[in-house]
Amino acid sequence: MKTKKYKIVVLSDMKDTMQTTLKSAVSLAKMIHGEIEVFSVLKPTEIVEKENQLSAMRSINSVQTKSISTLSKTIAPIAKEYGIEINYSYAVGNVKNEITRYLDEHKPNIVVLGKRKTKPFQILGDSINAFVLKRFSGNIMITNDKNVLDTNNPISLGILNGSESLMNKSLPTELMAYSDKPLKNYKFVKETSNNTDTAQPTSDKKTVDYVFNHSDNALNNLTKYINKNNINLLFVDREKGFGTKTSNSIPSDLRRVIGKMDTNLMFPEKSGASIENSNVKDKKKLNKSIV
Repeated sequence: MKTKKYKIVVLSDMKDTMQTTLKSAVSLAKMIHGEIEVFSVLKPTEIVEKENQLSAMRSINSVQTKSISTLSKTIAPIAKEYGIEINYSYAVGNVKNEITRYLDEHKPNIVVLGKRKTKPFQILGDSINAFVLKRFSGNIMITNDKNVLDTNNPISLGILNGSESLMNKSLPTELMAYSDKPLKNYKFVKETSNNTDTAQPTSDKKTVDYVFNHSDNALNNLTKYINKNNINLLFVDREKGFGTKTSNSIPSDLRRVIGKMDTNLMFPEKSGASIENSNVKDKKKLNKSIV
């Protein structure tokens, strides 16, 4: 029996895409022999609207009971279906502060977030997703409810403006074992004389490079090829100047295009990844486990 190496946490607001996000996270855990936990934060302003303390406490207890029931009912069938133990916990407090505290205390290797249905074109503009991408230096996966990872089928992997060193990291290397297709490497370059986008197999035929010129249509073409290639998981290199305008960087308006892609995104850990400390005081928490 293999020892679990990765600690995975699913940050969920118990709304929208929680079920599909959890299924993709569980599939990832099965592939890389990881342990998984769901963490949610309840904002006090959402549950305390009573004038006196007694009424407020009753309101808090009622919402907490409902939250536990929601988590349990969502997690239990998935844990049974996939044959995996899923822990879950929640805290009451400021969402960003509680997420910071959790990451600092538990030090997960991978954070999983869901793509919000309410903001399909603002995935990196969403305050929580953007906050985690900024604060957490480890691996981050943002799931797409239209492309759920499935351990029963090979996955198709792509990399955006990445490098060989990125794919040599432990997580990408392990996931490559579940792919039976060449890795698709999507690159942006300065405009060339032929002014055309190209697909070029590498000499070892394990990778196909898709080269895009910087142009008005480049981002739309990128989206088209990623969807056409049925990419299940796209690695995005955060260490090559995300959002900058250098010749080999990801275009600044890629945030809009990523919102169009029906694929899951993986932001591999940064070099020397570490979790920032938090001075946030502990709030009321609950921890449970479902097998």
